Amino acid sequence: MVAGNAVQTTSLGEEIGRRINELGAISEEVGKLTRIYLSKELREAADLILGWMREAGMSAHLDAIGNVCGRYEGERPGAPCLMLGSHYDTVRDAGKWDGPLGVITAIACVADLNRRGKRLPFAIEVVGFADEEGVRFASTLLGSRAVTGTFDESVLNTRDRDGVSMRDALIRFGLDPDHIGAAARARGELLAYLELHIEQGPVLEAQNLPVGIVTAIAGATRLAARLTGMAGHAGTVPMALRRDALAGTAECIGAIEQFCRTDASGLVGTVGYIHAKPGATNVIPGEVSFTIDLRAPTDMHRKRAVADIVRQIEAIAKRRQLVLQLDVTHENRTAPCAPWLKEQIAKAIGAEGFSVFELPSGAGHDGMAMIDIADVGMIFVRCRGGISHHPDEHVELADADTGARVLLRVIENFRPRDGQLSPQVTG
Repeated sequence: MVAGNAVQTTSLGEEIGRRINELGAISEEVGKLTRIYLSKELREAADLILGWMREAGMSAHLDAIGNVCGRYEGERPGAPCLMLGSHYDTVRDAGKWDGPLGVITAIACVADLNRRGKRLPFAIEVVGFADEEGVRFASTLLGSRAVTGTFDESVLNTRDRDGVSMRDALIRFGLDPDHIGAAARARGELLAYLELHIEQGPVLEAQNLPVGIVTAIAGATRLAARLTGMAGHAGTVPMALRRDALAGTAECIGAIEQFCRTDASGLVGTVGYIHAKPGATNVIPGEVSFTIDLRAPTDMHRKRAVADIVRQIEAIAKRRQLVLQLDVTHENRTAPCAPWLKEQIAKAIGAEGFSVFELPSGAGHDGMAMIDIADVGMIFVRCRGGISHHPDEHVELADADTGARVLLRVIENFRPRDGQLSPQVTG
């Protein structure tokens, strides 16, 4: 086996790089990449991707939630599909590779098959999910949840920062919010779901490997906390008599960091938002809101960690005479990747001459929703410095090419589980 950089960049990597740049130029902000759900920029991006899908030999359409969907028929029309996908929305001030790499690579693989006139015993479908990041309506995986039939229709009433409801945004986009159910797919239509994605971390780079196999997508729990104390004059209230909500919050943040740092099993915790009131220089903060994001490789580990951290926060609030309100705002279970898919990916990586390396995904992906209707497999591609959700996010073209060759090899040698293809379909 060879560990290290691919020696030569071939046409697949170059084609992927060109399209990454072309799609990355579609943004609502000059000089920054921002493409959020149901924006006019997302529609422009969708139209571009639809064109690429058709050029690759697929039939293509926009589904009821805004996902871009392409289908390359198998040897017999109407066969179940191997679904490939990722998302094409972004965070604000994003990098170009997070999401689009998986969509564009999948299209490139289908185009290669089409150029050779090759059909398989199954169909291939490529889906560009319209909202994975959850930036606009604070609810993630909207595109993939619609495909799996688990979309929560209460989200339609959620409003963005400009006061526009999701329902109205769908109508402006040219979609009917009352027909989102039409995007749902049945389990029998899919043989499996595969996603190629940048790692968004530094592990593959540290291993000097261009690609890796994902073992599981870590579950996540998010909480919204509010500590209420007593506002007061910064100069007249003695330190011993203060009920400072911000000082209490600082202690909570320190406790969360310490707890996660001393955990050796992959637990990570983040306080990503904090807001203090009344927010004046000479006033003791009387109320502070903050968020907590906790992730772990297993659900049991994460749930134990959440319980332990909540107990610590409650103790801090009680000792400081602060009123605590704590609500769970998001919870996703861990999504394990199917062993039979990992095995096929491993064979493809080995056949390309690279060492097989497995690693978990700490970031969430559409596979967390897709696992409700299909077994899931993921291929990670190395990204420079492990940087993601940042303009410096980058994948070398040689690594993009390696990822594409691995995915193409998986597709061409794909073997469904026993019984997934009926004799009528396979002949």
